[in-house]
Amino acid sequence: MQTDDLRKFLDQLRAEGELEDVRGADPHLEIGTLTELMEEHHGPALLFDEIKGYAKGQRVVTNVVTTPKRLAIALGMPFDEKRLEFIRTLKERLKVLKPISPQTVTRGSVMENMQEGKDVNMLQFVAPFWHELDGGNYIGTGCMVLVRDPEDGWVNMGVYRIQVHDRNTVGIYIAPGRHGSIICHKYWQQKKPAPIAVVLGAHPLLFIPAARAVPWGTSEYDVAGGFLGRPVEVIEGKYTGLPLPANAELVIEGESPPPAEVVHEEGPFGEATGYYASGRQQIPIIRVKRVLYRSNPVNFGAPPLKPPASGSISRDLSGANLWLELERQGIPEIKGATIMSSGYIAVVSIRQRYGGHARQVAMAAMSGPQGVWNCRFGVVVVDEDIDPTNEGDVLWAIATRCDPADAIHIIPETLGNWLDPIIPPEKRAKADITKSRAMIIACRPYAWIKEFAPVVGASKDLREKTLSKWGHLFGSSQASEKAIPRKRKTA
Repeated sequence: MQTDDLRKFLDQLRAEGELEDVRGADPHLEIGTLTELMEEHHGPALLFDEIKGYAKGQRVVTNVVTTPKRLAIALGMPFDEKRLEFIRTLKERLKVLKPISPQTVTRGSVMENMQEGKDVNMLQFVAPFWHELDGGNYIGTGCMVLVRDPEDGWVNMGVYRIQVHDRNTVGIYIAPGRHGSIICHKYWQQKKPAPIAVVLGAHPLLFIPAARAVPWGTSEYDVAGGFLGRPVEVIEGKYTGLPLPANAELVIEGESPPPAEVVHEEGPFGEATGYYASGRQQIPIIRVKRVLYRSNPVNFGAPPLKPPASGSISRDLSGANLWLELERQGIPEIKGATIMSSGYIAVVSIRQRYGGHARQVAMAAMSGPQGVWNCRFGVVVVDEDIDPTNEGDVLWAIATRCDPADAIHIIPETLGNWLDPIIPPEKRAKADITKSRAMIIACRPYAWIKEFAPVVGASKDLREKTLSKWGHLFGSSQASEKAIPRKRKTA
């Protein structure tokens, strides 16, 4: 049965050779740098213990779902080394996923230990200083923040960053426009504190939906339950009434007072765009009222890194979501979708069936939830003979099938992102984060597609026939391209 316990998942990774234990690392930059280096080398997840300055057993794990294989293990899915096939399988899993609401229980492993009131001490839990120019120690990077909409009653769970300020105060940065920000402002507009909880260590099944674009009004718990195949067990928060994961490692409960009453300097923090775009700001805080934690808790670390070291969850799950969005809009012949490793460039492969098909796909891709957040070069549309996960092929298609005069389209004043480094200071001062986007049509022109020059290269049948005879040259005697081993980079 699929588990929702982080420790059992880490045991699965260890059994697959996908987890490395690291002892004695310094939380000041060393943990962050090791995480970055291992991600660049596509190496295993890292479980840090005996961390300098912390008691033994205060642990943090990083690079948890940053490869397709570990993402597949987390979701209980078969793993296919061909990236496009893995994205296709993931898309099909999302298509049939049936949300399952959480189940409230009275006990859970997260209740092994408790700090309350004056006994709260956030300083005892691992909060690394991740990047060299960071403005402080961040305990929450792979965390989930829980808030309940005061009007509709649904619970949102999103991934936002949490900086430790002192024993019972943490800062929370939520980019404007995110669901958590909208809900908190509903409380603040009534001059009330927002009841809030932060889950600092949980199974990736909870982190994955919290990190992705789930529609407004849909609880990420329900999506996690769909992946799990049964309800996620939760306990009711004493101070917030929020559903807290019963099998989490570490959870804090508190309240976030209106920014008009109190704020705290936060940041800068190295962000997923690869920049420190949000800088140092006065932002809301959380007053921590209670901490629940397992003995020897494992914090879930997912520090943003400069692309392409941005991890599988960002690219493959986004690609699967985008692919499914397009199919659900009734657009035919979608052959693949992904986000390029450079980040923020979506690629969709199609088999053209009519004039305007490629532009229809581009506009639809940029209008859905998956396409509106970060992608400045909103989408590149390519033909079905181009593997969207093969960036060399994609660039070749742009170079040879895209006429810049009529195949690159600029759309002004689209929804932007506060973390975008190219938004000029004068626009930020006005809270204007709109930006232009580009649609790049890198397809053979449909009007004369049959006359377009043929592509050079051995056919699929010829390649297979040749490999059946000469496969030993590639370290394999099997008659299949798939059998050619792909060497895995190691640190």
